[in-house]
Amino acid sequence: MIGYIDHKEDILKRLRRAEGQVRGIHRMVEEDTYCIDVLTQVSAATKALETVALSLLEDHLSHCVAEATAEGGAVADEKIREAAAAIARLVRS
Repeated sequence: MIGYIDHKEDILKRLRRAEGQVRGIHRMVEEDTYCIDVLTQVSAATKALETVALSLLEDHLSHCVAEATAEGGAVADEKIREAAAAIARLVRS
């Protein structure tokens, strides 16, 4: 079972909102909106996606990684490496 199954609708709602924000940014650029206003909206869209990412990460840690850790062994080691890599990608982005 995927870790975010209990929050799937909330995640989809947040993604639809971010999608709308990106479409709005596209429209702003087409309409030659002032740079700072576009950047403000880019920041808002970025924050929306970061919120989704953090929610997914939290679900992954509390479900997938926790279950693998309880199992132990190579599976646990792999899930921990996988989570660490995901965190590193989020921090770098």
